[in-house]
Amino acid sequence: MDAERRALELSWGRVSAWWFPPQGRPRGDVLLLHGGGLDNASLSWGGLAPVLAASGYRVVAPDAPGYGSTPMPPWPVTQDRLVAFVGEVIEAAGLKRPVIGGLSMGGGMALGYALTPGASLRGLIVLGSYGLTGQFISGRGAPLWNRVTSWAIQSGWLGKFERGVARNRALLRWSVDSGSLVRDPARLDAAMREEIAREGASPHAFEAFEQWQRSEVLPEGLRSNYVPRLHEIRVPTLIVHGESDQGVPVEAARAAAAEIPGAELVVVPGGRHWVQRDAPGVVDAAVLGFLARLA
Repeated sequence: MDAERRALELSWGRVSAWWFPPQGRPRGDVLLLHGGGLDNASLSWGGLAPVLAASGYRVVAPDAPGYGSTPMPPWPVTQDRLVAFVGEVIEAAGLKRPVIGGLSMGGGMALGYALTPGASLRGLIVLGSYGLTGQFISGRGAPLWNRVTSWAIQSGWLGKFERGVARNRALLRWSVDSGSLVRDPARLDAAMREEIAREGASPHAFEAFEQWQRSEVLPEGLRSNYVPRLHEIRVPTLIVHGESDQGVPVEAARAAAAEIPGAELVVVPGGRHWVQRDAPGVVDAAVLGFLARLA
């Protein structure tokens, strides 16, 4: 199925987005938000979006500010600004009460938007989502490691390291094959690896992510922790999480499902942070089933 790349005109600039037209009888709109780091709409959603479109959903997947083909915005990239970006995209794309899905940072954007007064959405899907814990690192020695990580981010050291890895093919391959994204590196084919490398070589690689990290990762923990407000979410919600997610512990997803009224939880056995790429069959079926129940 051929997707179409379109430009969305927002008040502050132009955003690039992939549009996947629905096949057959239209069944509603779905907005998909990708993660941080070396990511973009195609990398996160190039597998799931066509599946949803083939089932009758109009899917819009934007490159977030500073990612993919969307340039850096004229404002600092913070969580609050990215949450506002979700509403701007919905309006500019003419989406009618979409189901909003988000991965990692995009999951945090979706959660934040769902908690915004007057938010327009029909359902919520979060995968390996940010915003489900107050600590960047959990477990033994967490307070110390959180302070060290915050220092590495605030000093700029981590950003320089990430850019160095992204621009070195051998180091980038090592990073991708480390097992933090997917269990089996063979799931990332040559085309995906090339796209990851292109994202890493872009002039603004990690710039937006570094700004967001500086705002979010504080010495005492993460700035945006939505757990105390999850009970306020009043739309049907699906939480999909990898059992072995190294970025967000699965315990956080289980706790979130208990807080959100009526939330559905799907834990993918052995799944890692890029759970939609790690176990596409499981995730595709879970999302399609959830959307069908909404209808």
